[in-house]
Formats: sequence, C-alpha cells, structure tokens
Amino acid sequence: MTLTYSFCRRVFNFIDNGIGLMKKLGAPHTARAKPRESPQPLTWPDPQQGAHHTLVRPTRAHAHAPLLGGSSPSPPQQSDPPSPGRASPRPLHPSSVLLTPPHPRAGHKAPPTRDPHTPQKRERPAPERPRPAEIKTQTNHTHSAPAKQGRTLHKEVGSCTSFELSRLAITACANVLSSSVLSFSEVCHSPLVTHLLPSSFRSSSQLSNSHGPGFAKLNRREGAGGWSPLSSDRYQWLEVDLGGRTQITAVATQGRYGSSDWLTAYLLMFSDTGHNWKQYRQEDNIGAFSGNSNADSVVQHKLQHPVIARFVRLIPLDWTPNGRIGLRLEAYGCPYNSDVVSFDGNSSLLYRLRPRPRQMTRESISLKFKTLKNAGTLLHAEGPNENSLSLQLEKGKLLLVLRKGRSSSSDQHLVSLGSLLDDQHWHQVAVEHHSNHLNLTVDKSTLWVQIPPRFTHWDHDQMSVGANHGLSSLRSLESNKNFYGCLENLDYNGMNLVYLAKQRDQRVSMQGNVTFSCAEPIFVAMTFPSPQSFLWLPRVSEPSFKGMSVGLQFRTWNKAGLLLTFDLSNQGGAVWLYLSKAMLHLQIHKPGRAPLELTAGSALNDGQWHSVVLISRRGRLTITVDGDEGAIAHASPSFLIDAGQLFFGGCPTEESGQKCMNPFKAFQGCMCMLTVDNQEVDLFQVQKRLIGNYSHLQLDMCGIIDRCSPNHCEHGGSCSQSWSTFHCNCTSTSYSGATCHSSIYETSCEAYKHRGNTSDYYYIDVDGSGPIRPQLVYCNMTEDQTWMLIQHNNTELTRVQPLPGKNQHLAHFEYTSEEEQLAAIISQSEHCQQELTYHCKNSRLFYTLDGSPLSWWLGGPGEGQVQTYWGGASPGSQRCACSIQGSCVDPKHHCNCDAAHTEWANDTGLLTHKENLPVRSLVLGDVQRLGSESAYRVGPLRCHGDKNVWNAAFFDKETSYLHFPTFHGELSADISFLFKTTSSSGVFLENLGIKDFIRIELSSATEILFCFDVGNGPLEVGVKAGFPLNDNRWHRIRAERNVKEASLRLDELPAATREAPADGHIHLQLNSQLFIGGTASRQKGFRGCIRSLQLNGVTLDLEERAKITPGVQAGCPGHCSSYGSLCQNQGRCVERPNSFSCSCGPSAYTGAFCDKEVSASFKSGTSISYTFKEQVVKELNRSDSTLPSSLHPDMTLRAENITLSFRTSQSPALLLYVDSHQREYVALLLNKHDKLEVWYRLDSSKDAEILRSKVGNLSNGQLHNVAITRLADAVSVQIDQNTKEDFNLTSDLDFNDIRSLVLGRIHDTGGLDQDLARLASLGFTGCLSAVLFNSVSPLKAALLHPDTSPVIVSGPLAQSVCGSASTNPHAAETKHHQSGQSGSVGTGQPLVNAIRSDSAVIGGVIAVVIFVTVSASAVMARFLCRSKGMCQSGEIKTVKPEDSPELPFSSQSSPRIGPSESQKEYFI
Repeated sequence: MTLTYSFCRRVFNFIDNGIGLMKKLGAPHTARAKPRESPQPLTWPDPQQGAHHTLVRPTRAHAHAPLLGGSSPSPPQQSDPPSPGRASPRPLHPSSVLLTPPHPRAGHKAPPTRDPHTPQKRERPAPERPRPAEIKTQTNHTHSAPAKQGRTLHKEVGSCTSFELSRLAITACANVLSSSVLSFSEVCHSPLVTHLLPSSFRSSSQLSNSHGPGFAKLNRREGAGGWSPLSSDRYQWLEVDLGGRTQITAVATQGRYGSSDWLTAYLLMFSDTGHNWKQYRQEDNIGAFSGNSNADSVVQHKLQHPVIARFVRLIPLDWTPNGRIGLRLEAYGCPYNSDVVSFDGNSSLLYRLRPRPRQMTRESISLKFKTLKNAGTLLHAEGPNENSLSLQLEKGKLLLVLRKGRSSSSDQHLVSLGSLLDDQHWHQVAVEHHSNHLNLTVDKSTLWVQIPPRFTHWDHDQMSVGANHGLSSLRSLESNKNFYGCLENLDYNGMNLVYLAKQRDQRVSMQGNVTFSCAEPIFVAMTFPSPQSFLWLPRVSEPSFKGMSVGLQFRTWNKAGLLLTFDLSNQGGAVWLYLSKAMLHLQIHKPGRAPLELTAGSALNDGQWHSVVLISRRGRLTITVDGDEGAIAHASPSFLIDAGQLFFGGCPTEESGQKCMNPFKAFQGCMCMLTVDNQEVDLFQVQKRLIGNYSHLQLDMCGIIDRCSPNHCEHGGSCSQSWSTFHCNCTSTSYSGATCHSSIYETSCEAYKHRGNTSDYYYIDVDGSGPIRPQLVYCNMTEDQTWMLIQHNNTELTRVQPLPGKNQHLAHFEYTSEEEQLAAIISQSEHCQQELTYHCKNSRLFYTLDGSPLSWWLGGPGEGQVQTYWGGASPGSQRCACSIQGSCVDPKHHCNCDAAHTEWANDTGLLTHKENLPVRSLVLGDVQRLGSESAYRVGPLRCHGDKNVWNAAFFDKETSYLHFPTFHGELSADISFLFKTTSSSGVFLENLGIKDFIRIELSSATEILFCFDVGNGPLEVGVKAGFPLNDNRWHRIRAERNVKEASLRLDELPAATREAPADGHIHLQLNSQLFIGGTASRQKGFRGCIRSLQLNGVTLDLEERAKITPGVQAGCPGHCSSYGSLCQNQGRCVERPNSFSCSCGPSAYTGAFCDKEVSASFKSGTSISYTFKEQVVKELNRSDSTLPSSLHPDMTLRAENITLSFRTSQSPALLLYVDSHQREYVALLLNKHDKLEVWYRLDSSKDAEILRSKVGNLSNGQLHNVAITRLADAVSVQIDQNTKEDFNLTSDLDFNDIRSLVLGRIHDTGGLDQDLARLASLGFTGCLSAVLFNSVSPLKAALLHPDTSPVIVSGPLAQSVCGSASTNPHAAETKHHQSGQSGSVGTGQPLVNAIRSDSAVIGGVIAVVIFVTVSASAVMARFLCRSKGMCQSGEIKTVKPEDSPELPFSSQSSPRIGPSESQKEYFI
C-alpha cells in the first residue's frame, strides 16, 4: 500500500508539471470533451467461458427508483464510463473534521473531562469497510439523475467545473488502489452459485422451460442462456438457495446469453428462511444496484458490509428497453459457521464465571440475536460487589443497564442504542469496557459512553442468558421480560459461551427448553412504500346480517394514513379506518344520517407493531387497539356494518373502475396478521395474485427504516421522522440548521465586536459547530482591546485564616467555563492574563534557606502544573515583579513579602504565560508564624484578541493557492470565511475525491456558488447579491451541507437552500488535498484576501501556510473600508495590522465604537469651565472643512457646530456659554416659555441677537437633542426630530478671540447682559450629555481626562447615563484597572471582603449598621430625586483628591462584573 500511495503522489506531481509546461507553451488544456456515446470498459478475457470482465467501483445507482410495482419502467440512463474504486470511508463523528493524519479515533475530539456523575455519550457511525473496485461494465456510482461521469473534460453544471487532468490523476491512482484492495477480499470471495443444483433456484415465473431459473448461472449457455420471466414487470424475482447460512461479499450479474435481454437496475434481498426478506441497502438508504449494459459483460458489486444469509433474491427494477428481463448471476463469499441457541421465553442459560480471569484492562461482550418480540432480557451479569450489567430489549431498542445495589430502586445508569430490533433479522451487539468508559455497538452504530466512577469496576462472576437469574428482588419484576428468539456467538472476554453450553460444560446450567438451533416462526409482512400502494381483498364469506370482523397489525412513522376502507353492503355509505394525529379513527358515512366517528389509542406512529380489531356484531361496533393493554371504543349504530370488498392502505386509481374513495392520506408502513371474519389472510396466495390484487406493494418483508437511528441531529437535537424523511428539533440546543449543526453564536468577543455589539454578556461558541458547548462570558469592548472575562468562585481579596494543625493555606478555584471551553479560549486568544496579588505582614512568599519555595500555585490545563513564580516574573524563577523592575523593598530578596517586614507590603503582578493559565489552586506556606498576617487575590482570567478571526492570506495571482490535508466532513460539513477582492470571479476552495467533490467559488461579480457531489450527481446552491462583491470590502460566506440539505448564506442576505435527494447518497468522500484560493488544475484561481476560514469549527492557519508559499502573503490589511461604518458620532476608524479600532478623540462619545455618551448630572452649583488655547482653536477651525479660510492666528471663528443633549425640569436655564476676550459670546438657554433661544453677540458694541425656536415644552424632564450650525451669517437649529429652523445674523460674522466654554453656573458674570447674568447665576440642574463644540467635548475632558485637559470643575458633578434615550439605559462600560506594579510599603492594611475576614462577627455587625444607614439615606435621596424628576441610575460621583485620602493597601480589585438591570444577554 505504501508503494501505491507513492505512485499516486508521483502521478499528481507529473500532472502539476504538465500543466505548468502546457501554460508556458500556450497549449489549450481546457477544451470541452466530446460526449461519450457508449462506455468502453477495460476488459480481460475469462479463461473459462471467454466472457470479458471490467474493474470498476461500487455503484450508486437509481437512487430515486421506485421499489416495486407501479408504472412501466422508465428508459435506462446512459451507462457511466469505467471508473476506479471508491476511497475507503473513514468513521467520523457527524460534526467532526480531520485536517491532520487520523489517529485511532479519527474525527473525534478527546472525550471531555466532565462531572463523573453526569455521564456523557456521543454517537458515531461504526467503522465502515472499504469500497473496493468491482468487476462490471458500468460503475457502481451511476445515478438516476444525469449520470456521474467522473472527472470529465471541463464538465459543467452551472459554473461547477471539473478538469480532465485532475480526473486522469485520480483515475490512475484509483485503479492501482482498487487492485490493492481486491487482494484483501480474496479470502472470502469464492463463487457460491456455480455448483448449485437447479432445484436451488426459484422464480416468480418463467417464459418457458428453457428460460427457467435453473439456467441463471453466470457465464453459462444452457437452455435459453439464462432466466426470463413470463412478463417483464417489477413484481418478478429470482431466488437462490445457497443450502445454508453463508457469508456473502459480492454479487455479479449478466444478461441472457445471445439476446438483447438484461437488467439495468435491481434490488438485492436476503433471508435465512426464504421468508421475511431484508433489502440490502448501501449507505443505509440506497436500495438499487446498477445492472448491465449488454448481455455478455459481467457487473460485479462488492458489498460494503458482508451479509450472512441462506437465500438470495434479485428483484428487477429496470431492463433494456429493446428487450425483456434476462439474467444470469453469481454470488461470492465463503462458508459461515456459528454457535446458535434458541429461547422460547421460558428457557435460559446460567453461566458461572468463577474463577474470574485475571484483571484485564479491557473487557468485552459480543453476540448476535434475532427476535420478533420488542422486549426481553438478552443477558444479565453480576458480581459480589453488587454491580450488575444487563442487556435488554425495550420497544425494539437495546438498553444497557448498569446497576449498583440489590433492589429495583438501586442506583442505575441506562444507555439506549438501536431501533426496530424486533424484525426477526440478525443484529450485532458489542460492549467494550475500558476503565472509565465503554463503547456500545449495535449493528453499524457505536456509542461512546462515559461511565460514572461507581460503575467502573466490573467483577461479574455469573451471567444469565435469555432471562434474569440475578437478585431475587429483581427477578420478580422482570420475569415477564424473558427473551424469545435466537442468540448466536455469545462471546465474553474471548470465551464462546454458547459453545460451552453445547459441550455441557459444568459451569453452565440450563432451564426450560433450550435448543441449539434457531427455530424461526413464519412471519409474513407487507410494505406500503408509496402513496400509490394498496391491497384489495374480496370478502371470502358472503355478507351476513350477523356482522363482520377485520383485524390487522401495523407499524409506521406517519401520523396519518388510511388503514382500511370499504363500502357498506347494499346500503350505501362507506367506512374508513385511518390514523390521524397518531390516533386511530373510525368514520362511517351513510346517506341521510349523521357521520359516526370513534377514536382510540395514541402515539401510534412510534414504529412499534400495533394491533387493530374491528368487530361489528348484533348492533354493536367495537374497535380495539393493542388488545387488553390498549384502548377500546364502542358505538351502537342503528344500521348493519358489513362489507363486500376491502381496501387496505389506499385506493386504486380511478381508471381501475373499482369503487374506492380515500379522503385521507394513504398509509405508508408495514402490515401483517390480516384477518377477515376470524380467518387469517394467506399473503403467499396474495403474492401470487390468487387472492385479490395489489399495486406498489412489497410482500413478505417489512421495509420500515428508522431514520433517527443513528441520530443525524447533532448537539442534542431531538429527531422525529415520517416514512420518507426525518426532522431535527433544535430548540434549546444553541444550534441551527436542518441537523442542528451550526452554532447560533459567534466564536469570540472579537467576532461580536465586528457585528457592532458593545460591552455586555454574550454566549460564545469557541469551536462553532464542534462539540464544545456555548458559554456565557462578559465581553469588555474598549477602544483599544476586546477583553473576554471568565470568572471563578473567588475573585475577592481574601484574608488568610490559619487552621490549627495546618501549616499551609490551600485555595482552589472553580471557573464558570468548562475545561475544554477554557482550553479553547486560551488557545485562540492572542493574549491572556490573570492578576495575582499577595498582601503580607511578616509573611514570606517564596524565600527559604534551602531554596525550596514556601508557596506555589497550580496552573494550566487539567489540574494544572506546579508553578513557582509570581505575577510579573518569569516561570520557575521564584521571583516577583519587583525583582524584574528593581523596586523590591529589600534588594536581598526577589519579592517584597520575602523581606518579612512587620509592616504591610504586597506583591502584585500579571501572569501572562498562556500555557500556565488559568490559576487552578494556590498554596501559601508561611501562614502560621507568630505575628504573620496575609491576604491574597486571584483575579478573573482575561483574554483579548482572536487569532482565528484575523487569520488571513492574500492571493496576488490566479495561479497561487494554499493546500491543506483532505477535508473530512462525510455527513456534515460547514465552511465559513470572509473575503474581499476586486476580481469578478475565482475559486475560494476546492477538494476532490474519486468522483465526489466540494467547491465554493465567486462565479460573477454578484454571485456565489456552492457546488458539490456526494454520488447523486453534481448539485449547486447559489446566492445572487444585489450589489457588487468585488468592491474590496469584507463579505462573509457560510456554506453547510448535511444529509438533509445544503445551504449557502452571503453576508446577512437570506440563505439559499437545496434539499438532498430522497434516499440518495449521503457520504461526502474526498481523498485529495484541500485547495484554498485555487484549484488542483491551477485555473480560475482567486485573487484577493480570505480570512477566518473555518471548516467544521476548525480554523485553518492561513498565515502560517502563506509564509512558506510563493505567491501568497500572510495577513491582509485594509479593514476600515468594511468596518469603518461601525465608528459612530464622528469617531475615526484606525487601521491595525490585524484589526481596527475607533478613535473617539473628535467625538463627544466614548466606547469601542464611540457610541457611549458621556453624560453628567448637574446641580445648581456645578460648573465646568473649559479654556481654549491657540492650538485648540486651530483644531476647531480645521474641523470645519467647509471654510478653509476660517483658520485665523488670532483665535477667531467664522463657523460653529454645536451639539448636545439635555434633560431638565428647570426653566429658564442656561445650557451652554462660550465667550471671548472681546466681550463676545454665544449662549444656549431655555426661556421661561420652555423654548430654546440662541444668543449671538459677535459685535461687542451691539446687543445680542436672539434666535428663538418655535419648539416648546423642552423642560419636561425628557431627553432632547439639539444641533446648531453656523456658517458665516447662516444659522440652523434642529431640536429632536422637528423641522430644521433657519436664521440669519445681521451683525459681525467673526467670533473673535474666543476664551472659554462654560457648562452650568458662571461664577464671573461681569460683562454679561443683566438678564443673562441673572440666569447664569442660577446654574443648571439636570443632565447634559454628548456636548460637542466643533471638536471639543468639555464633558469628556472633565470626566475622563481632568488631569490632562484645560478644564476646571467646581461644585458637585456626577457621571451618569442620564443621556440615554431609553428608560432602562445600559450600564456604563466597566474597565479593568491597570495592575502591573509590584506594590509598596506603608502602615495600612489591605481592605478585604468582610465576609472573608478573620473578624467575621465584628465585620458583620459593622456591615449591618452601614447597610441600614446607607439604605435609609438611599430611600430618602430617592424620594427627593423623584420629587424633582431628575434622579438617574448608575451615577458615579467624582470628587476632588483631597476628599478621598488614599489607602496604601486598599483592594485594587477590578470592578465586579455582573449582570445588572441595565445589562442584557444577547442570543445572536
């Protein structure tokens, strides 16, 4: 196999070099291929009969063909050309993606560490066998849609294209791979039919004796050269008895020799008894096999999963249109030996497993079983420590029960897997126990189960099979659940227990009638697969005045469907027995009478067998559902209920002339045990059409499929189904889509920022569609960084309380995020940090004489590793930040606390090495010495930056690309990324398989295409935008493909979807490299940037790959063109190498997007005075781009833009005042009529011009927005959403030599008009917000930058959110303090959470007193504020430094981040 893959690699290299050479020579290599008129198989002669054979892959054929019956066959599709073998499927979790070579459990993330008392389970498909090549003349990958032609020359489906050179390479490799795979199956590949006697063959009919079934042997020419039935329709069949149960690995077909008769498609059925057939399905839902294209060539199909059966039956679906059905066949396999035991419901085996074998690291149980009962105990094992294990059937599902204890109420753990296991077919069960988990397998589905610790120790010393012979208290409860059926090859840790029983081993005892063969009851069912299905039966007995009875059993997934209908004999009227809303209804219509209706039963669409009996006797009508344990409904009609003919499941077409009307949906499901007048209907006679008639019916089989097992609904989505499809309910899963695959949340706080969200709590899903659950975190979006905060159980400064006899203090920290969530957050963040603080008084941190540290902490993944350094120092250094900064109080020591001073000191710093985060535990060792006191604080984990969001690559040539390992998303695949380009077309992504492929491309400047093929023919989903996509702005693409549908979404446009073909192929199988930004043929490459590329929740590192790839650059600048619009209120977008930010310098707002207003509550004595300087005035003039000449060196303005918001109940009131050294001014005020006035005095020799607005009622306590613009003499005023008002000034146009801007009270009123001076002395009481005079924001200067701004604040000033228009405004943005300093020494002591202090009682009393006092004050203040209508929430008082003496050891913990009434959770 190594040589095989080496050969494939050389082929691909050769093709690559060939393409490059062709381009240099200018040779065209994209010419469209001529259509293939007929297949040209690669053949070799058969040494026996001269037949020719062809090597091909398994067929995906006629995915949509009806099963049996119906209209005449449609013309066959054109045969596919020969193609190579199919790549081996890899067992993957539906949501998994593999981008590196697979490990033993490829596609699965390591089981998460969870609470052992809350076991988790994860379902995945069992490993599938490879699909090697076969002998045939057309591929086992054909379809009823346009045939899948492999990689044809420039094949087009819309814009989905494939190229010939890639196809040639893949085909060449596949042929080699196919021949290699064949060698593995030769062990069990012997012909099984060739040597059988003619009596081993049966058929539905034969055209003549020479066309009999005994002549249907491969390559034989006896008789007429094969089998042909009397008529060619879909009710014919050919059956072979292999003489005993045999392992079958392949089948081959051939047409009738020397004729134009052959099959083009057929169904394959198997049985152990010649009854109760089971249809073989590829990929669990593909039923049809492709047949032949002529009479002589051989088409062989390797079975994906070998079948063990005695009887083989072929049912023709399609045949040559110019001939009739003609068939020769062969089956391949090998003998099958097994040990079988049969139980009759009263029998059992008991095994004593003493002495137990030595303790093993792995224990296993495996068996096969078949039964018609949906409940029963397969086996029960127990041991002396009261641990027991049971395998039981419950409603056709397998239950694994782990129990601890001796009673039915004992602690137990249940696991369920499988469905419809009561179908009288063999089912494989395996249990593998590994220390803390087990794998439970039923047929092809495997469940990985975490076991709670109390169930991990298995010491079973006895096992009962077929019944529960365990504890007496449990036997009485489960005595009615004994197993009725057959078991085969029961293996326990390598011991064949059935073989021991057959050998009468002394460790085995038997109870009841145990036989070592499988005694199978005759079970005949029929399937109604389509709405056209029906069965008509005549009434055998003549209609009688005594009445009638009809009985049947059914199973279905549909909530509605007709079970039975008949006309009333000689009376007119009709009777319908039907399902509606999963309940049984009986409805009788008789002319001239009110309809009669009965209802019984519920939830009858659960897939279980349900019995129905309808009895009409002596004027009493009864319907019974499920016998004595079910429901009964009665009626007493005044007329006789009798029938002449009965219709089951539906009605024939009107053209048939039969009187049958069905106003309800047709039944789809299975029926059996039909009785009429207490006589059972012989369905074998029905099959031969000796009784009644039928259409679109499958007889002697129940073809029900459980589409929810295995469950394709991911992330805990609940699955419901009908006969033809399934539906996933994603409610409460946090995921969306047809299979609950895609997360509804963003992957990080950084991603939320791109959507314009501000600081708040958000759910983030760090791995998108992966298995890690979403988590609620706080996103602190500042102007500089976007911080993600993860809290733990103790972020407060905590006093150490020494315990008697304990020399150390241990603190353990539990985080709000789970282990895998923490690991993913830390891994994908650019930077993480955690504050570590130790306050000490005569308490050392690290120092000892022998060098061993006194204290340490544990950090990193899992339980963490021991760390012996403090915040701000290097790992393992036993140092603190003061040692790095050279500021330790004692130069002899590396930490302040190691000096052991009797005064308080502290060591504080940030831990920034991500591999050591988060802090898990803290151990403090110097806490018992006399006179020692200490306190510690471990802050929350804080991370910023998302390496995934900004991971980008720039493709500057159409021939450049990046390649990655094969993308494995067989059942579910989601792809998301952002792009920007100036090109009108290009391929973003492509991955090829043998015939499958997946591709996303920009097909035009306004259209995105998502193309793929999983075996049903190429499909595409497209989204057309109403705007150009080559605008060099970022656009987001999200594509998803699952077993239900494919979807494509562009930006925020509605998603385009396309349903998957019904019963089509579902596995996407790729085997070449994944190409990003180009294709394997290096054509139609993409020019531009691709960013944040994620496949099934895994981010591809484009930048690292781009660094080593010519023609591709790592990173992609230029984000403001896309995100600049997020910067609001005159904020400027600033480019960063891997991000952007909003500069709020010229804005009156602050925050990540300059969207948070800066507001303050004013009292009558509050005053803010901002002094203009020459440079400030230059900036003011420069801010007005409309007047370039307005820049004057003498600090003169000819234009102003003034905006502000206010809320007040005061009138008159002065809002804003700007004056100059020339006794000129501009003033905004409310007059006594509650209207706004703008006073302009631009000529000191004249009185002010007063501009009065017509908008009134402005002092109503509501928020009002004002915007005033002056340009020379033109002034406009706009208030709220009212019409703009225009005014003209008549005085001077220059505002000369401006001096200051005042908000609130004006202390120096000299030179003011008398009225204005009186108003200015009153001050302003209310709220001012977002005040902006050109580019100067005096509120921002006073509240946020008082030390660096030319501003003077006097009187009380409270920052507030009173400027918010909402009644419940958002809380102000919380900012974390900067804490990198090493601490200092003083006489105070740390301020600690009173609850954690060592003086709990005193602290509690003080706290109560303070609480009562503050509460009383707050209530009184609130009352006073409400009376004035001006009280606002969230105020933070700003005081002068002298009002608050600094506490040298006060807690510098960050503000507590927690929900408030003004904060919201976003579910986005």
